[in-house]
Amino acid sequence: MGAQAASNDVPAIAAASNIKFALDEIAKNFTRDTGQKVRISYGSSGNFVAQIKHGAPFQMFMSADERYTHQLALSGATVDEGVLYAVGRLAIAAPKNSPLAIDPELNGLKSLLQSGQLKRFAIANPDHAPYGERARELLKNIGLWESLEPHLIYGENVSQAAQFAVSGSTQGGIIALSLAIAPQFQQMGHYQALPAELHAPLYQRMVLTKKAGVTAKAFYAYLQTETARQTFIEFGFGLPDSSTFTKSGD
Repeated sequence: MGAQAASNDVPAIAAASNIKFALDEIAKNFTRDTGQKVRISYGSSGNFVAQIKHGAPFQMFMSADERYTHQLALSGATVDEGVLYAVGRLAIAAPKNSPLAIDPELNGLKSLLQSGQLKRFAIANPDHAPYGERARELLKNIGLWESLEPHLIYGENVSQAAQFAVSGSTQGGIIALSLAIAPQFQQMGHYQALPAELHAPLYQRMVLTKKAGVTAKAFYAYLQTETARQTFIEFGFGLPDSSTFTKSGD
Protein backbone atom coordinates (compact mmCIF):
# COMPACT_ATOMS: atom_id res chain seq x y z
CA MET A 1 0.00 0.00 0.00
CA GLY A 2 1.39 3.39 -0.97
CA ALA A 3 1.71 6.31 1.42
CA GLN A 4 -1.30 8.09 -0.13
CA ALA A 5 -3.49 4.99 0.14
CA ALA A 6 -2.37 4.46 3.73
CA SER A 7 -3.20 8.03 4.66
CA ASN A 8 -6.73 7.51 3.28
CA ASP A 9 -7.22 4.31 5.27
CA VAL A 10 -9.09 5.62 8.34
CA PRO A 11 -11.38 2.73 9.24
CA ALA A 12 -14.81 3.14 10.80
CA ILE A 13 -15.00 1.29 14.13
CA ALA A 14 -18.32 0.48 15.85
CA ALA A 15 -17.88 0.41 19.63
CA ALA A 16 -20.14 -0.09 22.62
CA SER A 17 -20.64 3.23 24.40
CA ASN A 18 -19.41 1.90 27.75
CA ILE A 19 -15.82 1.81 26.47
CA LYS A 20 -15.79 5.40 25.16
CA PHE A 21 -13.32 6.96 27.59
CA ALA A 22 -10.98 3.97 27.64
CA LEU A 23 -11.08 3.52 23.87
CA ASP A 24 -10.57 7.23 23.15
CA GLU A 25 -7.37 7.00 25.20
CA ILE A 26 -6.24 3.81 23.45
CA ALA A 27 -6.97 5.27 20.01
CA LYS A 28 -4.94 8.37 20.86
CA ASN A 29 -2.01 6.17 21.91
CA PHE A 30 -2.39 4.05 18.76
CA THR A 31 -2.07 7.17 16.58
CA ARG A 32 0.90 8.37 18.62
CA ASP A 33 2.66 5.02 18.33
CA THR A 34 1.85 4.15 14.70
CA GLY A 35 0.80 7.35 12.91
CA GLN A 36 -2.41 5.57 11.88
CA LYS A 37 -5.90 6.85 12.73
CA VAL A 38 -9.31 5.28 13.32
CA ARG A 39 -12.80 6.79 13.32
CA ILE A 40 -14.93 5.49 16.18
CA SER A 41 -18.73 5.55 16.45
CA TYR A 42 -20.25 4.76 19.87
CA GLY A 43 -23.68 3.25 20.46
CA SER A 44 -25.54 0.16 21.67
CA SER A 45 -24.25 -3.24 20.66
CA GLY A 46 -27.62 -4.52 19.41
CA ASN A 47 -28.11 -1.54 17.13
CA PHE A 48 -24.63 -1.94 15.64
CA VAL A 49 -25.31 -5.59 14.79
CA ALA A 50 -28.39 -4.55 12.81
CA GLN A 51 -26.47 -1.77 11.04
CA ILE A 52 -23.56 -4.02 10.07
CA LYS A 53 -25.92 -6.73 8.81
CA HIS A 54 -27.53 -4.08 6.61
CA GLY A 55 -24.21 -3.09 5.07
CA ALA A 56 -22.89 -0.29 7.32
CA PRO A 57 -19.20 0.27 6.44
CA PHE A 58 -17.73 -0.65 9.83
CA GLN A 59 -14.44 -2.55 9.63
CA MET A 60 -14.46 -3.62 13.26
CA PHE A 61 -17.06 -4.11 16.01
CA MET A 62 -16.34 -3.91 19.75
CA SER A 63 -19.33 -5.26 21.64
CA ALA A 64 -20.36 -4.88 25.28
CA ASP A 65 -21.51 -8.51 25.26
CA GLU A 66 -20.06 -11.31 23.18
CA ARG A 67 -23.54 -12.57 22.31
CA TYR A 68 -23.74 -9.77 19.73
CA THR A 69 -20.42 -10.58 18.08
CA HIS A 70 -21.53 -14.22 17.88
CA GLN A 71 -24.73 -13.10 16.10
CA LEU A 72 -22.64 -11.15 13.62
CA ALA A 73 -20.27 -14.06 13.05
CA LEU A 74 -23.20 -16.38 12.36
CA SER A 75 -24.47 -13.93 9.75
CA GLY A 76 -21.19 -14.27 7.84
CA ALA A 77 -20.20 -10.61 8.23
CA THR A 78 -16.98 -11.22 10.19
CA VAL A 79 -13.62 -12.83 9.48
CA ASP A 80 -13.89 -15.08 12.57
CA GLU A 81 -15.44 -15.08 16.05
CA GLY A 82 -13.03 -12.46 17.38
CA VAL A 83 -11.39 -12.18 20.80
CA LEU A 84 -12.42 -11.13 24.28
CA TYR A 85 -10.85 -7.79 25.19
CA ALA A 86 -12.40 -6.88 28.57
CA VAL A 87 -14.87 -7.87 31.27
CA GLY A 88 -17.37 -5.15 32.17
CA ARG A 89 -18.68 -4.09 35.58
CA LEU A 90 -21.80 -2.30 36.75
CA ALA A 91 -21.96 0.64 39.15
CA ILE A 92 -24.71 2.61 40.83
CA ALA A 93 -24.28 6.35 40.34
CA ALA A 94 -26.13 9.44 41.53
CA PRO A 95 -25.83 13.22 41.29
CA LYS A 96 -24.03 14.79 44.23
CA ASN A 97 -27.22 16.45 45.47
CA SER A 98 -29.40 13.33 45.12
CA PRO A 99 -31.34 11.95 48.10
CA LEU A 100 -30.23 8.49 46.94
CA ALA A 101 -27.58 6.98 49.21
CA ILE A 102 -25.42 4.62 47.17
CA ASP A 103 -24.00 1.36 48.47
CA PRO A 104 -23.04 -2.02 46.97
CA GLU A 105 -26.10 -3.81 48.43
CA LEU A 106 -28.48 -1.13 47.02
CA ASN A 107 -30.02 -0.60 50.46
CA GLY A 108 -30.18 3.14 49.76
CA LEU A 109 -32.17 2.51 46.60
CA LYS A 110 -34.47 0.15 48.49
CA SER A 111 -35.08 2.76 51.23
CA LEU A 112 -35.80 5.56 48.76
CA LEU A 113 -38.28 3.33 46.94
CA GLN A 114 -40.02 2.29 50.15
CA SER A 115 -40.32 5.89 51.33
CA GLY A 116 -41.97 6.91 48.06
CA GLN A 117 -39.25 9.49 47.36
CA LEU A 118 -37.79 7.82 44.29
CA LYS A 119 -39.16 9.44 41.14
CA ARG A 120 -36.80 8.60 38.27
CA PHE A 121 -33.97 6.07 37.94
CA ALA A 122 -31.88 5.42 34.83
CA ILE A 123 -30.63 2.27 33.13
CA ALA A 124 -29.74 1.53 29.52
CA ASN A 125 -32.53 0.02 27.44
CA PRO A 126 -32.37 -3.71 28.25
CA ASP A 127 -33.81 -4.66 24.87
CA HIS A 128 -30.62 -3.84 22.96
CA ALA A 129 -27.98 -2.57 25.43
CA PRO A 130 -26.09 -5.28 27.36
CA TYR A 131 -25.49 -3.06 30.39
CA GLY A 132 -29.24 -2.43 30.61
CA GLU A 133 -29.86 -6.15 30.29
CA ARG A 134 -27.47 -6.90 33.17
CA ALA A 135 -28.91 -4.03 35.27
CA ARG A 136 -32.37 -5.59 34.89
CA GLU A 137 -30.99 -9.01 35.81
CA LEU A 138 -29.27 -7.60 38.92
CA LEU A 139 -32.42 -5.76 40.04
CA LYS A 140 -34.49 -8.92 39.57
CA ASN A 141 -31.97 -10.94 41.55
CA ILE A 142 -32.28 -8.62 44.56
CA GLY A 143 -36.06 -8.35 44.28
CA LEU A 144 -36.28 -4.67 43.24
CA TRP A 145 -37.24 -4.89 39.57
CA GLU A 146 -41.05 -4.87 39.85
CA SER A 147 -41.24 -1.96 42.27
CA LEU A 148 -38.55 0.01 40.42
CA GLU A 149 -39.80 -0.53 36.86
CA PRO A 150 -42.46 2.25 36.90
CA HIS A 151 -39.73 4.77 37.80
CA LEU A 152 -37.24 3.75 35.11
CA ILE A 153 -35.90 6.09 32.45
CA TYR A 154 -34.16 4.21 29.63
CA GLY A 155 -31.07 5.46 27.87
CA GLU A 156 -30.68 4.44 24.23
CA ASN A 157 -27.27 3.12 25.32
CA VAL A 158 -25.37 3.02 28.60
CA SER A 159 -23.60 6.30 27.89
CA GLN A 160 -26.94 8.10 27.64
CA ALA A 161 -28.13 6.29 30.78
CA ALA A 162 -24.99 7.55 32.57
CA GLN A 163 -25.81 11.12 31.51
CA PHE A 164 -29.32 10.69 32.91
CA ALA A 165 -27.94 9.17 36.13
CA VAL A 166 -25.63 12.04 37.09
CA SER A 167 -27.02 15.12 35.30
CA GLY A 168 -29.90 15.67 37.75
CA SER A 169 -32.64 14.54 35.35
CA THR A 170 -32.94 11.41 37.53
CA GLN A 171 -31.99 10.60 41.11
CA GLY A 172 -29.47 8.02 39.99
CA GLY A 173 -28.98 4.95 37.86
CA ILE A 174 -27.13 1.71 37.22
CA ILE A 175 -24.46 2.30 34.59
CA ALA A 176 -21.08 1.01 33.44
CA LEU A 177 -18.32 1.32 36.04
CA SER A 178 -15.98 2.40 33.20
CA LEU A 179 -18.13 5.50 32.62
CA ALA A 180 -18.65 6.27 36.32
CA ILE A 181 -14.86 6.31 36.82
CA ALA A 182 -14.30 8.89 34.08
CA PRO A 183 -13.48 12.41 35.35
CA GLN A 184 -16.29 13.88 33.23
CA PHE A 185 -18.82 11.91 35.30
CA GLN A 186 -17.10 12.23 38.66
CA GLN A 187 -17.41 16.02 38.42
CA MET A 188 -21.21 15.64 38.45
CA GLY A 189 -21.85 12.60 40.62
CA HIS A 190 -20.52 9.78 42.73
CA TYR A 191 -20.62 6.03 42.28
CA GLN A 192 -20.20 2.61 43.85
CA ALA A 193 -19.14 -0.54 41.99
CA LEU A 194 -21.72 -3.34 42.26
CA PRO A 195 -20.97 -7.02 42.98
CA ALA A 196 -20.26 -8.90 39.75
CA GLU A 197 -21.85 -12.07 41.13
CA LEU A 198 -25.31 -10.46 41.01
CA HIS A 199 -25.49 -10.78 37.21
CA ALA A 200 -24.11 -12.83 34.33
CA PRO A 201 -20.61 -11.76 33.24
CA LEU A 202 -20.22 -8.96 30.71
CA TYR A 203 -17.67 -10.60 28.43
CA GLN A 204 -16.78 -7.92 25.90
CA ARG A 205 -15.64 -9.24 22.54
CA MET A 206 -14.32 -7.54 19.42
CA VAL A 207 -14.31 -8.79 15.87
CA LEU A 208 -13.09 -7.68 12.45
CA THR A 209 -15.69 -7.52 9.70
CA LYS A 210 -14.98 -8.72 6.19
CA LYS A 211 -14.53 -5.05 5.21
CA ALA A 212 -11.43 -4.75 7.46
CA GLY A 213 -8.35 -3.16 5.90
CA VAL A 214 -4.75 -2.81 7.02
CA THR A 215 -5.30 -0.09 9.64
CA ALA A 216 -8.31 -1.83 11.20
CA LYS A 217 -6.25 -5.01 11.52
CA ALA A 218 -3.38 -3.06 13.09
CA PHE A 219 -5.76 -1.44 15.61
CA TYR A 220 -7.27 -4.84 16.42
CA ALA A 221 -3.78 -6.15 17.20
CA TYR A 222 -2.92 -3.01 19.21
CA LEU A 223 -5.99 -3.55 21.43
CA GLN A 224 -4.47 -6.85 22.53
CA THR A 225 -1.17 -5.32 23.66
CA GLU A 226 -0.19 -4.78 27.27
CA THR A 227 -0.44 -0.99 26.78
CA ALA A 228 -4.10 -1.20 25.75
CA ARG A 229 -4.95 -3.80 28.39
CA GLN A 230 -3.52 -1.52 31.08
CA THR A 231 -5.80 1.30 29.93
CA PHE A 232 -8.84 -0.97 30.22
CA ILE A 233 -7.79 -1.83 33.78
CA GLU A 234 -7.48 1.87 34.66
CA PHE A 235 -11.09 2.38 33.58
CA GLY A 236 -12.42 -0.35 35.85
CA PHE A 237 -12.55 -3.28 33.45
CA GLY A 238 -11.50 -6.77 34.32
CA LEU A 239 -9.37 -8.68 31.83
CA PRO A 240 -10.13 -12.15 30.54
CA ASP A 241 -7.58 -14.62 31.83
CA SER A 242 -5.19 -16.16 29.33
CA SER A 243 -7.35 -19.28 28.89
CA THR A 244 -10.42 -17.26 27.86
CA PHE A 245 -8.82 -14.29 26.11
CA THR A 246 -9.30 -15.73 22.65
CA LYS A 247 -11.80 -18.48 23.46
CA SER A 248 -15.23 -18.25 21.90
CA GLY A 249 -18.23 -18.35 24.19
CA ASP A 250 -21.18 -20.72 23.86
